[in-house]
Amino acid sequence: MQFTPVIDGWSFLEGPRWRDGRIWVSDFYTARVLAVEPSGATQVVAAVPQQPSGLGWLPDGRMLIVSMRDRRLLRREHSGELAEHADLSAFSDTHLNDMAVDARGRAYITTFGFDLMALAPVRDGALLRVDPDGTVSEAAGGLKFPNGPVITPDGRTLIVNESCGNRVTAFDIHPDGTLGGRRVWADFGSLPDTDDVMQIMASLTVAADGSALDADGNLWVADAIHHRALRIAPGGDILDEIPTGEDNVLALALGGDDGRTLFLCLVPNFFEEERRATRVARMVSTRVDVPLAGPA
Repeated sequence: MQFTPVIDGWSFLEGPRWRDGRIWVSDFYTARVLAVEPSGATQVVAAVPQQPSGLGWLPDGRMLIVSMRDRRLLRREHSGELAEHADLSAFSDTHLNDMAVDARGRAYITTFGFDLMALAPVRDGALLRVDPDGTVSEAAGGLKFPNGPVITPDGRTLIVNESCGNRVTAFDIHPDGTLGGRRVWADFGSLPDTDDVMQIMASLTVAADGSALDADGNLWVADAIHHRALRIAPGGDILDEIPTGEDNVLALALGGDDGRTLFLCLVPNFFEEERRATRVARMVSTRVDVPLAGPA
């Protein structure tokens, strides 16, 4: 597989999003949010000392940034200054992670549920909802390391990976922002009855991390431990596979002028001690046949 380099020399790239002709991405351990031109020219648009992750935008164009360690949602004003949009610390005692923001400005944020970096026993995580006024509530619980949430273009469905659950789950989004109609969107098989994270990881068929929805209703998924990106149909059939060699793909996004560029965030592994000490994370791109769901 031939990849086009985009950027390299970073710590742990996560949460890529295509918007306004650029790919926006968080770098965990340099605590920066970047905006990257197709040429690779890079601008630091925010410094988030407590580790940035998921990105999204309010209807008025202001950016939302998940601050993982202090469990806050930050808002980047038009001036570039950061303000607290919501404090979620009362709803989670573990890291926040990824995020999807709907057309009304409601943010759906995933939580770890357990201390992954310490390889602690697996506990369920949750999806938290932050309304445009900053009000926080739990939208759904009982999720096995929820990750990579996406919202369908019609705003009616939220799809979320369960990285430690060997599945992808979907919810109906009700007009008031609450979630219902919970169902398995894709099932990759059963797992052993254990809370040992390493045993679970060894049994995963797909360690679904970041994701992107295409115009055919299929999901590109970053398989975080099997060195590949997958295009998955509802139900779980694997339609396409892109191997990434020695690096794992932790996050991805569809974008480009025609929506057919797949951006991949690559890194050797997710272990914090190694990633903090090195600068080998990179982003590459490749072309795909089906564009992203919704406008490019």
